[in-house]
Amino acid sequence: MPQYRIDRISDEIKRVLDRIIREEVRDPRVSGTFSITRVETTRDLRFAKVYVSVLENEKREDMIKALKGAAGFLRYAMGQALSLRYTPQLQFLADLNIEYGIHISDVLRHVLGDQEDSKGDEA
Repeated sequence: MPQYRIDRISDEIKRVLDRIIREEVRDPRVSGTFSITRVETTRDLRFAKVYVSVLENEKREDMIKALKGAAGFLRYAMGQALSLRYTPQLQFLADLNIEYGIHISDVLRHVLGDQEDSKGDEA
């Protein structure tokens, strides 16, 4: 299957899952600010990794557990919404890219701040 078709299907899965999670999942752990950052679907459309970014760090684990628990329902609802030969099995993973970016920013700020302090000492 061509890669552009896989990418298009992944984008459609992302859009549909986001809507289903926000409108139909009633688990109280699935609340707050979150977003599905990307979906990686295998070439045979049997599996999809769904990366979820959760703004509140303390809610991240509970949210991922809740989504894993609702995976069967989400797969069924997604199958109803999309016309695919196979509805992929869903694997939910925490997307830590935002947290990693903040960490790198803090490290750079610390390193650059140390360099500016040492320049001030030389003058």
